[in-house]
Amino acid sequence: KRSIRHKFTFSFKAEIQSLTRKNYKLTIQYDGSDFHGWQVQAWGRTVQGDIENALSVIYPDEKIALIGAGRTDAGVHALGQTAHINLPSKLSADELLQAINGNLGQDVWIDQVEETKNDFHARFSATHRRYRYVIHNTKMRPAILNSGVTHVHRTLDEVKMHEAAQALLGEQDFTSFRAALCQSNTPFRNVTDVSVYRQGRYVIIDIRANAFLHHMVRNITGALVEIGAGEQDVDWIAHLLSLKDRSQSAATAKPNGLYLVDVTYPEEHGLPKPPLGPLFLPEY
Repeated sequence: KRSIRHKFTFSFKAEIQSLTRKNYKLTIQYDGSDFHGWQVQAWGRTVQGDIENALSVIYPDEKIALIGAGRTDAGVHALGQTAHINLPSKLSADELLQAINGNLGQDVWIDQVEETKNDFHARFSATHRRYRYVIHNTKMRPAILNSGVTHVHRTLDEVKMHEAAQALLGEQDFTSFRAALCQSNTPFRNVTDVSVYRQGRYVIIDIRANAFLHHMVRNITGALVEIGAGEQDVDWIAHLLSLKDRSQSAATAKPNGLYLVDVTYPEEHGLPKPPLGPLFLPEY
């Protein structure tokens, strides 16, 4: 009887605890210039670390575990990074939004907080990620937004870059665009959309896939720049994919022009989509 009563009491307490907690989705933007990437490390400032520290102020007795949709490298920015966390339900979503932002610095900000179902997972529920890489393409480097764009002084042919980029579409082996230290179990990724276009002095690479390998977007950008500058032919991207050899590709592009702009989730979660950007770029 004691054993049965104990089990019942334990089950009842667990049920009550689950009813007094909420699962929250956070949409996050940050200037990555001063961060050593997203993920908490033994040393150096990180985006995840800053947000977890802010949450620790609000929930001092709670073990904080923020789960992000994916990692971004040191110097990479985000407008649509997402994360989730399960917390006591003492605050509404709007109250939590204000409380976190009140404990953050100027280069990281929570755009939205939404209550979600308990089965929502920022990483595993995601279906696609989307990045935009912004190149300032003039002879002289910019003084304004220098850390937010990558300067390429050689004149780029964005039409050739766009044509070459179409070879990236579909599910393929992206070994030639994978960092040597990439920890993924497979080099296969499925690129669903990619475009390269110009807005004035800026050339933008816009790419969407189910997921990305370590340095994948930056390595693709490096190769596309070589094509745009006339150093390689339009079919070079297709050739590199066939080689499956990172050493045959171009140098890795700098991180400061790269933005994570969107993480997509199934409509069943009913989550609003924030505008993309950055700045002057289309909000779609």
